Amino acid sequence: MDLYPYRVLSLEAKEKSMDDGQRQKIKSRVNRIAGQVGGIQRMVEEDRYCVDILTQIAAVRSALDTLGVELLAGHLESCVLGHGTESEHACAKPMTQEELLAEVRVSLSRFLK
Repeated sequence: MDLYPYRVLSLEAKEKSMDDGQRQKIKSRVNRIAGQVGGIQRMVEEDRYCVDILTQIAAVRSALDTLGVELLAGHLESCVLGHGTESEHACAKPMTQEELLAEVRVSLSRFLK
């Protein structure tokens, strides 16, 4: 058995599976997280109190977890449950539901570490 299911690490994207509203929401979250990380960098450069920096790191981790859950839920809805309905991403189309489920398992094991 392969360590990674079919195309789990593929970066090819020939079709869009997220609608524009979902994509904008994700982009906004990513931008907010990037801003938080930039804030942490400034705090370090300004020699801010360690506990304050750790608090900001906890906030970034929480924001990343929320982003991951949102992406996972969207993937399950469009690519796994919606497989065969033309709602799935181009990378998911050639996969079986069993392969998609194996891919979710691998992704979840990484996400939950």
